[in-house]
Amino acid sequence: MRQDRVYIETYGCQMNEYDSSMIASMLVGDGYSLTTGPEDADVVIVNTCSVRERAEVRVLGRLRHLRGLAPPHAVIGAVGCVAQRMGKDLLTVVRGLDFVVGTDSYALLPDAIDRARRGSTAVETAENQTVDYASRPRPLSASLCDFVSVMRGCNNYCSYCIVPYVRGRERSLPAKTVTTEVSELVELGMRDVTLLGQNVNSYADGSLDFAGLLERVNTVPDLTRIRFATSHPKDLSPRLIAAVAGLDKVCEHVHLPVQSGSTAILGRMNRRYTRDHYLGLISQLRESVPGVAITTDVIAGFPGETRPEFEETLSLMREVRFDSAFMFRYSVREGTAAATLDDDVPEREKIERLEEVIALQQSITTEINEGLIGTNVELLIEGPSQRDPSKLFGRTRTGKAVVLDARRFGSPSRSEEPASNAPRSIPRPGHLFTVTVNEASAWTLHATPVLGEKDLAGPTDGC
Repeated sequence: MRQDRVYIETYGCQMNEYDSSMIASMLVGDGYSLTTGPEDADVVIVNTCSVRERAEVRVLGRLRHLRGLAPPHAVIGAVGCVAQRMGKDLLTVVRGLDFVVGTDSYALLPDAIDRARRGSTAVETAENQTVDYASRPRPLSASLCDFVSVMRGCNNYCSYCIVPYVRGRERSLPAKTVTTEVSELVELGMRDVTLLGQNVNSYADGSLDFAGLLERVNTVPDLTRIRFATSHPKDLSPRLIAAVAGLDKVCEHVHLPVQSGSTAILGRMNRRYTRDHYLGLISQLRESVPGVAITTDVIAGFPGETRPEFEETLSLMREVRFDSAFMFRYSVREGTAAATLDDDVPEREKIERLEEVIALQQSITTEINEGLIGTNVELLIEGPSQRDPSKLFGRTRTGKAVVLDARRFGSPSRSEEPASNAPRSIPRPGHLFTVTVNEASAWTLHATPVLGEKDLAGPTDGC
C-alpha cells in the first residue's frame, strides 16, 4: 500500500462538494491518505468551478499559487468544470500543471495521477462517459447534513449557462444506487440529506420519476430530513408538489430559480416558461404545502434587459416574497448562446440593479423572519455556533439558520421540573428540538427551547 498523501481543494457548487468527497473515497481506496494542506501533499487536486467568469479566474489564480506551496516533487492537477471546459489548453494557461481531468472522467483520475508522477502530463475530458455505479466507492465519512447526487448533466441549455457544456447531457443514477448511498451515509451519521442534480425534476429511472425517488428515500431508516436542489420551473409537476406535501421527511422548502420576472427576458434566456406560469407554480406550492419556504436565483442585467423589464423582476419578487435568493449580475460565459448577444447593459447599471435586488430581498427576508417571532419551530441541532461556542446552531425544516443558548434548555420531560441549580445536559448534533423564535434578522433566527420539551428524536451512536 502506498503512503502518498493527497490534498483536495473544492470551489463552486454543492455538486462539486459531492464530487470531491467521491474522489477522496476513490483515492483512499486506491491507497492514498488525505492531508489537510498542500504543504505536505504528494498530490494536489483542485476541483474547479466555471459557472461564472469570476469563479474561473479565482481557481486559475489558485492553481498557480499552489505550485509554490506544494513540495517540489508533488504533482498538481485540476478536475471539474474548468478542466472539462478548457481541456489541454489549461496546461498552457497554468504553467506547471500536471494533469487535467474533466467532470465525466473521475474514474480515470488514479491513472492520470500515475502518469503525471512518471513525468507525462495527462488530460482526460471525455464527455458522457459511462459510469459503473456498482463499483462506486463507499463514502469515507458523513456530515450531519450531507449531499447525494441523483443525476448528472443538464439538457436545458439556458442561454447564459455553461453547465450543459461542462457537465454533459442528463444521466440519472439508478434509484437503488441512490438509496444505498443514502443508507450508507446514515450509518455514518448523516440525518439531513440534500439530493442533488442540475434539474432534479427531470430525474428518471425507467418509469420512476423524482417524486417516486423521494418516496423511496423517505423509507430509509434513521434519516430525519430530505431536501433537494435544483428544480427547474418547467418540470415542476403536480406529483412532485404532492410528494413535498405528503412525505413526512421531505422538508417544506423548494428552491425554484426564476432568474427574471420578465417573460421577454425569460424567452431570451431560453427558460421555457413565462412569468404567469411561474406565478401559477408558486400558488400551487403554497396551496398544497402550508408554510413552504420558496427560495430562488435572480440575474440582473441580462443582455437587452430594459429598465421596465428589470422592474418586472422587482415586482415579481414583491409578489412572491421569496424567503431568500441567490442574486447575481450577468457575466458573459464564452461558449454559451448568450455570449453571442450584445452585452449592452453597462457594468455600472448591472451593479446598481443587483444592489436593488439585494436590498429588496433583504427587506423581504427580514419581514418574513420577523413574522416567525413568537412561533415554535422544529430545529435540528448541527453543533456549536461558530461565532459563539456557548450557543448552538441548527436549521429549521424550511432551511432557516437558528442560534440558541445551550444554557436555556429546560427539564428532560414535561412532567419533571429540575431544581434551579440542577445540571442540564447539552444536546448533541442530530437532536431535534422544538424551539421558540424570539429574535430575527435577514440571516439568522434566535430562539430558546420550549421549556420542558423533550427532544423529539435523538441521534444514534454514529451521530
